[in-house]
Amino acid sequence: MKLSPPPRKLFARFGLVSGLIFTLGLTTGAACAAGTASEQANVDVMIRQLNAVEAVARRSAELPSDGNSRYHLDYNRLAADIARIRQGLQDYLAPSRAQPRDAAELSGQYQREGAQP
Repeated sequence: MKLSPPPRKLFARFGLVSGLIFTLGLTTGAACAAGTASEQANVDVMIRQLNAVEAVARRSAELPSDGNSRYHLDYNRLAADIARIRQGLQDYLAPSRAQPRDAAELSGQYQREGAQP
């Protein structure tokens, strides 16, 4: 019993479909890579902005305080929380192998009573 060769139309369709799937795979991969690059750029911008805010907080902590005020902004605690947020963003950009997450919470309380140290 002799098998007949498959029709050319079938090969043409297979070639067209496989070419289409290959092309879609390339464009989808490029779109995912572009989204990742865009996200990385956004996180980099956030880190630079946090660096600027932290620098202002640290400079403000060194300024002489007004002794007449009852409440003062706790710049050191604010700077520590900003550093923690920045570290989380940097860890996101360069993840290491899976490890337990640090569950320490941010303070969120930046008001102090009395004289500034």
